[in-house]
Amino acid sequence: MEKTKAILHLDLDTFFVSVERKLHPELNNRPVLVGGLGDRGVVAACSYETRRYGVHSGMAMKVARQLCPAATVIKGETVTYSKYSNEVTEIIKSKVPAFEKASIDEFYADLTGMDKFFGTYRFASELRQEIIRESGLPISFGLSRNKVVSKIATGEAKPNNQLLIESGNERNFLAPLSVRKIPMIGAKTFQTLLGLGVREIKTIQEMPVEMMESVLGKNGRTIWKRAHGIDDIPIIPFHERKSISAERTFHRDTIDMVQLNATLTAMTESLAYQLRRGNKLTSNVSVKIRYSDFNTYTKQASIPYTSADHILIPKIEELFRQLYNRRLLIRLVGVKFSGLVGGHYQINLFDDSQEMLDLYNSIDRIRNRFGEDSVMRASTIGGTSIGGRANSFDGAPPMLYAHRQS
Repeated sequence: MEKTKAILHLDLDTFFVSVERKLHPELNNRPVLVGGLGDRGVVAACSYETRRYGVHSGMAMKVARQLCPAATVIKGETVTYSKYSNEVTEIIKSKVPAFEKASIDEFYADLTGMDKFFGTYRFASELRQEIIRESGLPISFGLSRNKVVSKIATGEAKPNNQLLIESGNERNFLAPLSVRKIPMIGAKTFQTLLGLGVREIKTIQEMPVEMMESVLGKNGRTIWKRAHGIDDIPIIPFHERKSISAERTFHRDTIDMVQLNATLTAMTESLAYQLRRGNKLTSNVSVKIRYSDFNTYTKQASIPYTSADHILIPKIEELFRQLYNRRLLIRLVGVKFSGLVGGHYQINLFDDSQEMLDLYNSIDRIRNRFGEDSVMRASTIGGTSIGGRANSFDGAPPMLYAHRQS
């Protein structure tokens, strides 16, 4: 007989705000905004006290301050948040044999079979208390037989609480909740469902799956299944540290620093775009060099979670300068991003403006529609790089772009 699955979802409550409150206890129970300090900054995180005023993450800081003028505004520090995220990761890693780090502040763990020895709910409760005790940060969890129901349960448990959904009770738990609680239902899909008179999950449960498919296509079936508490998405173990990489072997071995820097910049820009397209962040970057004598060397560095070009490109350039010291001709260069987790690059924009966020979004929309090479840095036009792309490197500002003519 197959064992009933037991999937735990853990989420650090208002993570950035909680870290700031740990470091500055005087902020407890006060409205707090974390993000860009200027009027054109972006809200990366907000405390529960601000939400009653209509404040939410991703909002322009100027608007948030108008809605909640009493809020304390703090410029975020990605280095600090990454440090605490890694501390919590190590605690979970020491206690759970198989877990997934879904984002900087979100985890899944497969506790199936542990009830025979400990009781899964008791184990999850003790794990949560240990995280709170060791890290000093509030954390909530949901426990059920699959990832989707557990994630929704965590949302209902917050703030700083826990919730068990017994096997067989998934539909009853979900029925009265808003359809917005179902992962993958964004604003557009929500409006479509509202147009059908669908507000609560219970209504979807009463609809035939064919109707959902006719309105929402293949996503309709997935949403219908999730409304019934059905989900078979597996845990992706964190030790399988996913990575993406790019390499370029030159037709002729080279020592041309213009060409080498241009190639590294182009590869980094391409990989960063892939991260954003997949809603991923990297925490480890590396550069590879293969010399003309075929000796190969790599240098890597741990970095705060990011997917932003203007952070990654200077780091890759720095690693290359540290690595290249033999003064031999180079046959190959490569760039690799690893330690990937889910998350939006907005966490890197604490000290940047809405203009930069809009620029990234606009550039990525152009690439999504017309192809990755449809827009590039103006500073890379004129040389040779990956994929036959023309470019050069001249130290121009990293956010200067030109639209490629077809």
